[in-house]
Amino acid sequence: MFTELVDKLCGSDECIGSGSQVASQDTFGTLGAIVKRRTGNKQIGFLTNRHVAVDLDYPNQKMYHPLPPNLGPGVYLGAVERATSFITDDVWYGIYAGTNPETFVRADGAFIPFAHDFDISTVTTTVRGVGDIGDVKVIDLQSPLNSLIGRQVCKIGRSSGHTTGTVVAYALEYNDEKGISFFTDLLVVGENRQTFDLEGDSGSLIILTGQDNEKPCPIGIIWGGTANRGRLKLRCDHGPENWTSGVDLGRLLDRLELDLIITNESLKDAVQQQRLALVAAANSAVGESSTAAVPAPEEKVEIFEPLGIKIEQLPRHDVSATTEGDEAAVINVEERQFISNFVGMSPVRDDQDAPRQIANLNNPSEEELAMSLHLGDREAKRLRTDTESELDLEK
Repeated sequence: MFTELVDKLCGSDECIGSGSQVASQDTFGTLGAIVKRRTGNKQIGFLTNRHVAVDLDYPNQKMYHPLPPNLGPGVYLGAVERATSFITDDVWYGIYAGTNPETFVRADGAFIPFAHDFDISTVTTTVRGVGDIGDVKVIDLQSPLNSLIGRQVCKIGRSSGHTTGTVVAYALEYNDEKGISFFTDLLVVGENRQTFDLEGDSGSLIILTGQDNEKPCPIGIIWGGTANRGRLKLRCDHGPENWTSGVDLGRLLDRLELDLIITNESLKDAVQQQRLALVAAANSAVGESSTAAVPAPEEKVEIFEPLGIKIEQLPRHDVSATTEGDEAAVINVEERQFISNFVGMSPVRDDQDAPRQIANLNNPSEEELAMSLHLGDREAKRLRTDTESELDLEK
């Protein structure tokens, strides 16, 4: 299955986009789509599976392309900000949900905003092997079956490259080995009994083939398949088949409050919106701090210390850093994580002239290779005012 396309997706290309390899410390998968936040600072980032991006054995959920520094040369992309795994079917399907309250939908997704020093000019919205794509196809459960079932789809993944298949089911219910009832949104079978995905393709976009000169439209992202549960007998006139499961992209974007970026022009607009949002946030913070720092004349200022904790300013030994607080949100009974991106800058030495670029990965010098594996000198630990604080990643 190794092709020139796969070689580019695994790191030899100068650009990064849908289908490119992304990796954490122990896992690797596929970048699904370039997205932006709908609210707040309008950050630009990418979408992939939660099981690709989140590893609770590590305190910081950092993502790289193509490899993390302990495995080879790579570029730091950013850290996970929000993710979701399972959602009750009544939240996902509304009035079409089952009557069993203990039924869940596999909604395996994670949003990773690009780091502040990541070169956004290396990002492309064009899908390798497909070209330009259209807007997300919203799956209406009241539409006729043939609007989705039986339609041809394709995907671009870092392991198997470009493959095609057919949608054979939507909202398929199954029981796992513990007897818990789950739904998977999309079930796809590869054409000519071929595998639609391989291990490492998790996170890939599932793209609906265009009709009547329409652009191909993304409808989901892959989260699993034959490698997870083996071949299944899905149709009475067929033997056991390879199969692939996917998450409904439209519903996942709504749950994570994200918008898809499908053109390079809209990407430039999103970059400008992000800059304006950051400037507005910085000005607002400066204004609030200035107002709070200057008390009104002849007004008594009191300092309150709740819980009897004595607050003392300690020397920092020339180390200046800020850490944002954790923000967590739990809606209904879905698992949904909002992880503060306190590692927005890439883990490179401060004395480097510039961050690593994707274009430099193909012909690295000996010095660059050494730098890519160097994680920085150990710094003196800072004293903490609250010994019980910790980063809780699992809600």
